[in-house]
Amino acid sequence: MPLDVIMPALGMAQDTGVILTWHKSPGDPVSEGEALFEVETDKAAMEVEAQGSGFLTDVTATAGEEVPVGRVVARISETPEETGTTPDIAQEKPTEPDDQTSSAIPEGEQVIMPALGMAQDAGLIVAWRKSPGDPVTAGEILFEVETDKSIVEVDAGHDGFIAALLAEAGEEAPVGDVIAIISSKKPEAPVRRSLKARGTATPAEAAPAAEPAPAKKSASKAPESRPTQQAAPAMGGRILASPKARRLALERGLDLARLVEQGYPQPYHVKDLEVLESLPKATASQLSTAAPGRYLSAEVTADGFGEFAVWAAKEAGLTDAGSLLAAFAGSSLGRKDAIVALEAFGKTRIFAMHGRRLSDLAEAEPEAAPDLRLRDLRFGRLSTIQAGPEDTPVLSVLTSGAGLKLTLECSAEQLDASAAITLLSDFAGRMEQPLRHLL
Repeated sequence: MPLDVIMPALGMAQDTGVILTWHKSPGDPVSEGEALFEVETDKAAMEVEAQGSGFLTDVTATAGEEVPVGRVVARISETPEETGTTPDIAQEKPTEPDDQTSSAIPEGEQVIMPALGMAQDAGLIVAWRKSPGDPVTAGEILFEVETDKSIVEVDAGHDGFIAALLAEAGEEAPVGDVIAIISSKKPEAPVRRSLKARGTATPAEAAPAAEPAPAKKSASKAPESRPTQQAAPAMGGRILASPKARRLALERGLDLARLVEQGYPQPYHVKDLEVLESLPKATASQLSTAAPGRYLSAEVTADGFGEFAVWAAKEAGLTDAGSLLAAFAGSSLGRKDAIVALEAFGKTRIFAMHGRRLSDLAEAEPEAAPDLRLRDLRFGRLSTIQAGPEDTPVLSVLTSGAGLKLTLECSAEQLDASAAITLLSDFAGRMEQPLRHLL
């Protein structure tokens, strides 16, 4: 499908740009990275590069013309013929709000959604730093916006007071859309409104329906509902995703490589995590070929568990040392309910834990799916182990001198980094000082 070429914002307070000259003519072939035209603002002049390959078509602005930021000035198409779908400039909506409540919006300087990239058509408002009625200076941070590649802090660009905020945090505003008003005087009735209340269409809602066509490389977003063939992650295996999407994926224990495997196009955004969460859980064989798993190890200088097991058998009648070990591991997960598979002496036992006391542990049915696999290797000859991630996180206990060596192996999908560190640290503390388990 055609790739829109928009007037970019070269500064946070810029709302228009003057086209100095076109380097390509309508119908000319263009390659990604080639200079298309030069644009001038009040502070700078720069060349705007093509964000895809094809033919230049549907040019709607001429050299010397001043164009609003975010407006489509041309398209890069698969053929040199005009597409006939470029919006009629004369009928374009004004940059100021035009819904039925526009009369209630105070007058003042308009703050628009900036174009932070040549192929960007919208930006997600992450957070507002100011509230309606607050004073603000031109250099102060007004809001944070997330694009395909980064989260950027945007300056207010004007001195005054916040008269209106016209989009809510979490909403995606089209480039060039007015999202705030800054007035010179303190407003008597500052306005706060969402894009939905204003009736502003997002780029996806506003785009005309079109029959899908075989597409060349394009910077436009692909439909979320249907994955397209995607080779390997870009640039040496790096997966392209917004910082927020990476952070949330880590917190939720999600592996973005699963989206690559399923053919979903990059870069990934927060909304793509819903797709990722809906994918079937990876099998052990899939995990072995996916992104490298997490491997953590800890040294316990003194084996307090052995003495504790002797004491528990003598004083409390808890003679099953294996169940005690499983209880320590299950409690380290930080859950009230947990299923632990204990592997020792070539046998596997399944324990169900329904509380934090030792008596809350009981053997479960062999078919129960474990939340954690625990390997008791204290009485073997192994001094280290790194077998790779399996279908569940794996804790291994080995002898190391007078103490113990503990390892945790899991995939990023099963445990995020923080949860993995907490699990192993808690388990190590319990094995060194078992009375912590009773506190």
